[in-house]
This record gives sequence, structure tokens and C-alpha cells, in this order.
Amino acid sequence: MMIGGLPWGAPHREGRRSMADRKLFAGHAIRRLRRQAGLTQAAMAEMLTISPSYLKLVEKNQRPLSAALIVKLAESFDFDPRALAAGEPGGGEAALRRRLADPMFADLEIDRNEIEEWLAGAPGGAEAFARAFDRIGAAGSAEAGAADPIAEVRREIERWRGHFADLDALAEGLADELRLGAGDLYGAIAERLRVKHQLTIRVLPVDVMPDLLRRTDLHARQLQLSEMLDPASRVFGAAYQLAQIEARGEIDGLAKGAGFTDRDAERLYRRHLASYFAAALMMPYARFLRACEATGYDIELLQRRFGAGFEQVAHRLTTLQRIGARGLPFFLVRIDRAGQVSKRFSGASGSPLAESEGRCPLWRLHAAFDRPGVLAVQLIELEGGARWLTMARTVTPQGRRYGAVPAEFAVGLGVAAEHAGTLVVARGLDLKGEATPIGLGCRACGRGGCPQRSLPPVGRALAINERERGVSAFTFGGD
Repeated sequence: MMIGGLPWGAPHREGRRSMADRKLFAGHAIRRLRRQAGLTQAAMAEMLTISPSYLKLVEKNQRPLSAALIVKLAESFDFDPRALAAGEPGGGEAALRRRLADPMFADLEIDRNEIEEWLAGAPGGAEAFARAFDRIGAAGSAEAGAADPIAEVRREIERWRGHFADLDALAEGLADELRLGAGDLYGAIAERLRVKHQLTIRVLPVDVMPDLLRRTDLHARQLQLSEMLDPASRVFGAAYQLAQIEARGEIDGLAKGAGFTDRDAERLYRRHLASYFAAALMMPYARFLRACEATGYDIELLQRRFGAGFEQVAHRLTTLQRIGARGLPFFLVRIDRAGQVSKRFSGASGSPLAESEGRCPLWRLHAAFDRPGVLAVQLIELEGGARWLTMARTVTPQGRRYGAVPAEFAVGLGVAAEHAGTLVVARGLDLKGEATPIGLGCRACGRGGCPQRSLPPVGRALAINERERGVSAFTFGGD
């Protein structure tokens, strides 16, 4: 459940205005902030030293936010300006454009100016359209009105920008407590489960648990782990069990606040929250963030330092959004060889690369399968000019046995190029230099002359000349 639109301060190229020059309408975000603070328009206007009438116009999207007003909001309410872009109705202009690129809208020829006017004049309508489209599914792939528990959970996670402060605080306190008892986290968790909760950990042979990696046997008072789990996954499994017991209150509160009507969605959400707690216990927030900043977000070093797997560390990087102690805004995407997405977390990045259903084969996320276990680093540029430094590496699910179906995924991790200068993988790279131009899938990409193109872009008229054949299989007109 991720957030569309460009990140705060993302660079733009020709045809795009910078954030500083662009009129920013975010009345919805300001109104939500005011209501959360329990303020009237008059009271909030007084705090911001503006007139109530001006604030009223801002909330109605009849006036843009000035830079001075954004600064006042940040100072008065500990407000993160990135929330202005992240909280745009429907995910913002870029996210709405992706939805409107669906073939069902091809004949409408809706241009960028119309979308901007829609967001400014009727933000509620834009948000309603986005929700309805997401529920029905692109191109009508899902039955109208049919619940999609995965999509519902994803939206709820992204509503929190991937960061759950209460779970992080609880896990951090528990991690400090466990460190006092033993240097080995696995041993400390096992001892706590045994002494405080009367649960023992037993590692069982694969013949006993051929199709399971973890099982809680309440009758025998055992947490049973498969011998096929590597050390990092054993720690995670034990931490997950501890989350279900000691973080139950916080998880119950978050699940109730989500208001899911679908039982499967609630269960998936609870599983995510327990996994979040387990990861936070293995990688406590403050220590992990300090290590990230000290090492230049060196993932391999972070793996060793915290005894975690690549995917565990990568996912943790998308959650570092504690107020007053934020990490870099990473996004994560996990795909299989067929290009199907099984995980996506945009966190605070607002990256369309996490949101988009389509992906470009020129992005090295797909090429990661060619060199298993090797980190592929790439500087890419989207059509709007936004640049991202991305990393991709294959991961293999736990429990793989000889002769079984070989499963493999590629995990892509990225951050806006403007934030990437401190990364260890950026050393020697010119982040303002040449980048690989990519799109968000052929149907949403308007780049011409691409030899990799498989389909023409939606909403663009084909330009067919029987006397010519270019490097691309399809040529088309402009906007």
C-alpha cells in the first residue's frame, strides 16, 4: 500500500516544474492536520500568523501553500513537509496518471493539465476515483466490489508510511532488556520464552516438518522451527513468536484502528505487524539508524552486524521514519522471474517505482537473476526527470531442498538520487551524470525510439509508415 507522486524536492527536467516553482495545493493535508490537533480554523490561523480567510482558501485548494507557510507548519506542528506530497488525493498527479493510462480511458485523452485542475478543484473526487479504481482493479481484472485483502493491507501500511512508532518503541526497549541478559539475541529470546511464557524452542528435522518452517504447538508448549531455517531466520521466528505475546496489545490496537471489514485482511495485517516487531527487535531503531549512517547504509555490513538477512535489512530500511530521527526514504519491490510483484513498500519515498503495476526491463531489478547473490547498482531516470539510485539482488526462500522446485526472487531497493550521496554504493558515481532512462512499463511509457518496447503507450496514436522501420517496433505521436 504505497504512496504515489514525486518525493519532496525531487529534481525535474524539461516540461516539469521544480517543487519550489510548482504551485502546491494540499488543502486536504492541512485540514487533516488541523483536525488531528483539535483546532478551529481561527485557532490554527492564529498559530500560523495568517488570516482565517486565507487558511480557509488553502484548505479548499483555492490558494497554494507558500514556502513560508510550509516552514511555519513544520515549526508549529513538527510537520514533515514530505507528507504534503505523500498525502495527495489518489497518491498525487503521477499516481492518477498511471490509473488513467488504463486502456478503458484511452479515448478520453486526459492530459496533465486536466489532472492538475482535478486535484486542485476536486481533491475528494480524485481520491474517490482512486479508491474505486483500486478496488475494482486495473482493466477490470478483479470483479467489481470484490475485496482484495492484500491491497487493503498495503494501503493501511502506507497510510502509516511503513513506520509504526509504538511497535518500534516497545521492541527497542525489549531489545535493550534482552541485551542485559545475554549477548546472543536468539539465546536471550529463547530464555525469555521459556521463563516468562513457558514456551520452549525446538528445532525439528525436515522429515518431521516437511512443509512447515515454523509452528507453535500450544499443547506441547513448544515453538517448533525447521532445521532448514538459517540462523537469521531462526532468530526472526523466535522474535515473531515473542511479538505475538508481548506486543499483542499494540497489535490489537492497530488492527482495530484499521477498521478492516475483511477477516483475511485483518489477519494479514496482524502478521505484518508481528513481523515488523520481530525485525525491530533484531534491528532496534536507534542502534540500527546509527549503524546505517556510520556505514553509508552498507547492507552487507548491516547484515553481519545485526545477524539479519538481505531482505530483512532492506525492508527495515523502508521503515526509518521516526519523528526527529528519520533515515533515508527508501522503497522496496520484490519480484519473481515472471515480473510479478510479491512485496512492495514505498515508505516515505513516494516512488512510482513501488506503486506502478508495470516495470521497465531496462531496470536492473530484472537483470539481478542473471548474477544470483550479486548486488546490482544502477542510476535511473524516469520520464519526468526524477532520478533514483537503486540496488537489486536475488534472494532464495528458506526451506529449499535438493530436487524441490527452485524458488528465487529479486529484491529491489532504491532512494531518490538527491538523498543518495552518503551511500557506500554511490561512491564513484556521478549522481547528476548519465542515468539509464526507464519507464513504468511500456503501456505507461512515452519514450520514443526504445528497442526494448513491447507495446505502444496507452492514449497515444500510432504513427505507422510502411516505408520506414525504426529501432522500435512502435512509433507514435506526441501528447
